[in-house]
Amino acid sequence: MQQFELIAKTVSGLGYELVDVERGERGILRVYIDFTAADAAEKGPITVEDCATVSHQLSHVLTVENVSYERLEISSPGLDRPVRTLADFARFAGCECTVKLRVAMPGTADRKTYTGILQAPEGENIALEFESKDGPALLEFTLADLDKARLVPQVDFRSRKA
Repeated sequence: MQQFELIAKTVSGLGYELVDVERGERGILRVYIDFTAADAAEKGPITVEDCATVSHQLSHVLTVENVSYERLEISSPGLDRPVRTLADFARFAGCECTVKLRVAMPGTADRKTYTGILQAPEGENIALEFESKDGPALLEFTLADLDKARLVPQVDFRSRKA
């Protein structure tokens, strides 16, 4: 079993979603987790306790499976969460996102990076509504065209006292 699939199976068995796995310098293994789309609204953000639960279980599984690492880090994906799968694009439809394409689309003057509002995917096709110099425009692409995509953080600095 591949390392990513092993980690994904363990994380999903604990009721979380695996967002990403990174290998860092000096043997650091970083695992980014989030709640599943169904649980995210009611449970809120990932907490330190959630990370500790996954870390405890995953350290045992990685030891048994003889996966080499020096230090294991478990984290939430952050406010600028990566968007990678069609399920992610469906989940975050209506959210602001920055999309970077592998190559520029024809007729876009070699532009590869766009920021706009994600539209719900239709089959394999994903769309992003963005502001161009000519007004609102729609960028259509597939996962094969995508280099990376991240949500644009939405932070409210207003006082909670109202």
